[in-house]
Amino acid sequence: MTPEDVLRQTFGYESFRPHQREIIDAVLASRDVLAVMPTSAGKSICYQVPALMLEGVTVVISPLISLMADQVGALRQAGVDADYLNSSLDPAAQDAVLDDVRYGGCRLLYVAPERLGDDRLLAAVIARGVSLLAVDEAHCISQWGNDFRPSYQQICGFLNELDVRPPVCALTATATEAVRRDIATSLGLRDPLRVVASFDRPNLTFELRHPRDKRDRQRQLLQFVRERPDASGIVYCLSRKTVEEVCAFLQDHGITATRYHAGLSAAERDRNQDDFLYDRSRVMVATNAFGMGIDKSNVGFVVHYNLPLSMEAYYQEAGRAGRDGTKATCLLFYSPADVHTAELLVSRITRDDLTEREARDLVAHDERRLQDMVRYATSTGCLRHQILAYFGEDSPATCENCSNCRTEWEEADRTTDALKVVSCVARLAQRRLTLGAGMIAQILRGSRDQKVLARGLDTLSTYGIMADNPAASIHDLISELVARGILARSDGSYPVITLTDASMPFLRAASRGDERFVVRVAHETPRPVERSRTIGHKPTRPSSQKGPVDDSLYERLRAVRTELAREQEVPPYIICSNATLEDMCRVHPRTPEELLGVSGIGESKAQRYGERFLTVLREE
Repeated sequence: MTPEDVLRQTFGYESFRPHQREIIDAVLASRDVLAVMPTSAGKSICYQVPALMLEGVTVVISPLISLMADQVGALRQAGVDADYLNSSLDPAAQDAVLDDVRYGGCRLLYVAPERLGDDRLLAAVIARGVSLLAVDEAHCISQWGNDFRPSYQQICGFLNELDVRPPVCALTATATEAVRRDIATSLGLRDPLRVVASFDRPNLTFELRHPRDKRDRQRQLLQFVRERPDASGIVYCLSRKTVEEVCAFLQDHGITATRYHAGLSAAERDRNQDDFLYDRSRVMVATNAFGMGIDKSNVGFVVHYNLPLSMEAYYQEAGRAGRDGTKATCLLFYSPADVHTAELLVSRITRDDLTEREARDLVAHDERRLQDMVRYATSTGCLRHQILAYFGEDSPATCENCSNCRTEWEEADRTTDALKVVSCVARLAQRRLTLGAGMIAQILRGSRDQKVLARGLDTLSTYGIMADNPAASIHDLISELVARGILARSDGSYPVITLTDASMPFLRAASRGDERFVVRVAHETPRPVERSRTIGHKPTRPSSQKGPVDDSLYERLRAVRTELAREQEVPPYIICSNATLEDMCRVHPRTPEELLGVSGIGESKAQRYGERFLTVLREE
């Protein structure tokens, strides 16, 4: 049996996606692999297909219980003997799983890294033989990664305990070059095949908005969600308090929303997560405690209500939208106040496993990553291009599928305003004062705040000279001056704005009229994105047949999927994805054989559910 046979018969796909076959061939040849592939690129297929072709058991290291349950549930629906071992199982259930492993009743075993020190697990897999060790979310082993987990460092010890070292396949969705090196070293990979797929997700539309205040942010969020009445989505917030506020706000306005953060009991988190996965709640409002490994394929949008702490975190979380290949939207809200909150969070990150010097280096590293995030959120260039450039990938300067590319821009000469800002920083320097952007904006606007008056800042010659400028506009101008090196922003919990070597030359040249400070400003609101059947979504992957999707037929098929999911007690997307339903509408199969031509329908699903779907399709 070839890998293509396994892919078609078990998973229902006619061909591999880019890099999958290359990785599978390496694994089958007993070679280690380090693969960086974006969400929806099909990382799991890279170890699931070999697992069904190799003798012994494939052990998959997975960071979260919810991820294991999703993956195992989907494999069982496809007719694969799979199971997981984690703290959610009682001792009797754990013994049953280990017996299945020992005596050949389990082909894929998903294991939490914390279980790797369990002698019973080691004995069971040695008795059976480990054919492959797959490390999912491999960036968790790197202290420079976005989600470092000390428990991942047990993997090497586990490998050393095995009688025969199996090939190791390390996979992650987001990793810079430094993180990739750290993964290879930490896992002890031996001459690995290194695959770095394109980070581009063509089906994702990136949007950036700068709300005026809290009320405007809430108004825009509500409008955004209401424009997508049939879409499931995630709203990420930086704090538990904001999660509570946003969730209550959406519920008060008729949106079926639920919440997730570390302050809730484990029982409520599990209940709320299930409500979202089973489509009982349309919107999940959460901190970054939610989401890693969530395999829900039909997420139509991800909103970052506050500024994320890094581009890695942002792209990983945004990437949870559109996993099935249908179009989805990733919206980021930004205001200058978000930066201060994010800086405080970065400064408070503690790590008991690091020395004092290592901890300082890590904080400095995280502060630089935050500044990269701020530059993205305040930019006027193509958002997709900036994301790909961050991860070291070349791309066109425009994508025509992000809010910046769809915005009509015009050039504005802000030389006079820039002179005022730099002059204010210079006047403060003469008094041996360094202040943050917020305080500088207050001075320029002529604020009567006690902090300004108590320090005599109202006596500066630049006090009140930008009284007619909105604070947000001054903040944006300061960010642009920093980006161009005319001013500098320090690191730390309370960053301050300082002069640079370019500051005084700029003041002299701009004052004489020899230099202009020109910025791009939005001329009008962004051009609208094409909307589709539910939210303007059309599959971006090749389907078995091109053509429009019949809305009525799609909804009837979706109702069948909901019934099947209820009967099987699994989330609807485990039965099949939205993309599979859309392909059914295009292919319009009438027989079980024709149903196998639908993307995502393998032999097991065709046998179990085929007649239920075909009954509806034949009625057309």
